[in-house]
Amino acid sequence: MLTNDIGHHLMLCRAMIPRHLKLIPSVYGNRLLSGYKPKSNVQDSYRILELQEGCSLDDIRNSYRNLAKKYHPDSGSATADTEAFMKVEEAYRIALDDVANKKKCAEDEEEDQFKSKSLQHRHYLSFEGVGFGMPSQRQRQYMQFRVDRAAEQVLEYRKQRLEGQSAVTDLMKAKDVRQSKKVKITQAMERLVEDLIQESMAKGDFDNLSGKGKPLQKFSDCPHIDPMTHNLNRILIDNGYQPEWILMQKEIRETIEQLRKGIVASRNKLGGPMTPYREKQWSRVCEQFTEDIQKLNKRIDSFNLVVPLLSRQMVHFNAAREIARAQKTYEALAESREASNSDTKEAEQKDVKRFGLKSSLFKWLNLILK
Repeated sequence: MLTNDIGHHLMLCRAMIPRHLKLIPSVYGNRLLSGYKPKSNVQDSYRILELQEGCSLDDIRNSYRNLAKKYHPDSGSATADTEAFMKVEEAYRIALDDVANKKKCAEDEEEDQFKSKSLQHRHYLSFEGVGFGMPSQRQRQYMQFRVDRAAEQVLEYRKQRLEGQSAVTDLMKAKDVRQSKKVKITQAMERLVEDLIQESMAKGDFDNLSGKGKPLQKFSDCPHIDPMTHNLNRILIDNGYQPEWILMQKEIRETIEQLRKGIVASRNKLGGPMTPYREKQWSRVCEQFTEDIQKLNKRIDSFNLVVPLLSRQMVHFNAAREIARAQKTYEALAESREASNSDTKEAEQKDVKRFGLKSSLFKWLNLILK
């Protein structure tokens, strides 16, 4: 029992020695106490304990308990043997050390694996966890990552902006279509009103208006008009000032009236029926009229730029439409002329029938007197 206590004491002292220090071998009796356990001793220890390597700690303890009962000198059994018991005890210690070493190695490997996966220093927490390797390498990788992320953000922003612009463009197109339709309707109404006014002027409906040829009455004072503005306007009117757009409007109306009268006069001059020579002359007249209409349309563009009101703007004149209108006017004049000629002929025939005898008697008297 004394030897057992000393062996346990030595084992405890060896466990208290740090791992990095090399143990000094010591001999107690026939046993070698050392930190180095050859693999053959480990295999022999498992063989003595009648076990295999890799068994559990409980199996080692149970086997040692059974063998101690069998070989212990104080057990009183027939198989008691001091040498065999010492070998079993030594094998038991070696097996325990082997199991403890294997367990510790497994824990160290698991800890090393966990440490290799986890971040070891605080500087690894920077760069948003991007990259691997040395800090300089991780910094370059992080800079490239930022560049790629910025490029993706720029592309996403451009995509959103283009989508917004396309939506705005669609709305603008719809609005432009509605506005163009509204402008076309307004221009058509203005053109219709202008045509009605011109027809009424041609018929002479405005000739008997009260106040024709007289100056407009000066507008009375209005409380909503600034007195200075009122006085300036009155001075301008008294001195015959007219705005530029009014003069241009008057010029355009006079020009189109002259062109219409000129083409109708040219058509009357050619008369009918149309011979090849007359058709050639008429085509020259139409070409010259078309050029004059184009110049007039340019003048209308200038007028639309300076006119203060949108409702006062004028539309372009169509040369083909004006030529067709002149042709209709000529045909109407020709029909009225033919009707008047037929009326005069009928009147002459009636006069001949009424005064035929008297005229023949006067002719006979004149012959006799001669």
